This record gives sequence, C-alpha cells and structure tokens, in this order.
Amino acid sequence: MADGGGPALSGSPSAAVRLEYHVPGGRLLAAGESLWFSIEGMAPGWDRVKVTSPALQKPIFLAPVKKGARESMELDEVAEPRIRPGLRAGTYPVTATSHGRTVATASLQVAAQDGAEVYRFVIGPTDAFPGSDTSAPVRPGSDVRVVLTDLRPASEDSLTVRSPIFSGPVTIETDSADDPGCKCDDGGTVYAGHARVRESVPEGRYTLTVVSHHGRQTTKQHVTVAGTPVDLGPSWMVTGAVAAGGTALAAGRVIAVRRRSRTTASSG
Repeated sequence: MADGGGPALSGSPSAAVRLEYHVPGGRLLAAGESLWFSIEGMAPGWDRVKVTSPALQKPIFLAPVKKGARESMELDEVAEPRIRPGLRAGTYPVTATSHGRTVATASLQVAAQDGAEVYRFVIGPTDAFPGSDTSAPVRPGSDVRVVLTDLRPASEDSLTVRSPIFSGPVTIETDSADDPGCKCDDGGTVYAGHARVRESVPEGRYTLTVVSHHGRQTTKQHVTVAGTPVDLGPSWMVTGAVAAGGTALAAGRVIAVRRRSRTTASSG
C-alpha cells in the first residue's frame, strides 16, 4: 500500500487508466529521493508498461500483480527508482507506454535537493495558539508565539524571524519552551519563540519572513493585526517615577506636619 499518492492526472490519453507516483510518508518529492509508480485501469491482458520522465534516473517497468489483473507492481523492486540528483526544482512530465503506445501521462512536482519543506509557519496569541497551519489575528501590544516546522531541516538550532509588527528580529529555536507540542508537527523539526507586537502597529495585513538552510531558503507568512491595543499598563519607568513622586510628596507632608507641631509647641 502506498504511503502517499501523486497528483491527479492531467491530459491522460485514457480516462480509465490512472498513473500515480508515491513517496514514503506522502512527503514532498525532492531531487535524489525515492519514489515508486502504480498504474490502474489497464485493459485485460496487458503485460508491461514502461514509465519514463526527464526527472528519472532510468525507466520504470510495471506489470500486472497477477495474470489478468488491472492493478500493477514494479518489476524491479530491488533497485529503488529515484529522481535524478541535482535536478532543478520544477514540474516534469511522466509518460507511460505499452508496446509503443502512450496509455497515460502525469506530472512530477520536484523540490530542490536539500531544500526546506516547511510544513507550517504560524503566529498567534500565546494563550490561544492555533493548532492548524493558519495564523490567528493578533492585537497591537499583545504577546505572541511564532512556530515553524520543517520536515527537511538543516543543521540549525535557531532561526530569525523579521516583520514590521516587531520592534526587532525575533529568534525561534529548537527545544523551545514555546513549542506548543502539536501532534500535527510529528516528524518535523519545530522552531518556536515568543515576542510582543508593537503597540503602535496600525491594523492591517503584514508579512513575516524567515531565512533558513544557511541562507538558501526564504519562507514568508502573513498575519493580520486587528483590534484595539492591549492595555499593558504604564512602563516600569513611569511606575517608578509615580512611586518616587508619591514618596517625596508623603515625606514633604510629614516634614510639614512636624514643623507645624514645633511652631505650635513654641508659641504655647
């Protein structure tokens, strides 16, 4: 049973014949990786199908799983079919032929070799963080959590996120206390961190950008800033100044009381 299927056919010579490719775990296919093919809906009595593509290192041959079957198996199961190493990212045609006649076509979507596979890149309030791959709206001045999951991580323990909603760069790290522990992240490396949205950010839609894989991969996400600014209260400088002013005022009152007391005593 395949772990993951390829895309739906586009322009197949026969609507009844279906050519699919499969990748372990249903992951994004990248250059130099393994995959295998299957074909369904062949007419009774078919015996052999040849699968070719500019993306493949060599042709793949399919045969019926048993005599008279319309489902297939690969003839060469020992040598795993692989996408050519160093192949540029893009979409490549695949053709299935039987006795010189094209019976089906498909397209292979191939990612760059050693590139990132960002499963999700989200931002949301720290007290109500979304478990999906969609960012939640945030308020100006609010504390937020940023999470990125990479299914093909590089040797990096931390990444830097930049956005005009922050007063400066935000660091997200592996093994972070901000990791929400979402089961949907299973199999990926999670980078997480927290920050505060600037209080002065106007409502609107903003971009978050993170560069990973040692500068080779740039990932962008959007976040909506909406609502009134969070009331964070006065800063510690204001609070300290008010407290100091109150103390000085209280001390002045005590001194004034003492002076009046001495004056009253001497006049008596």
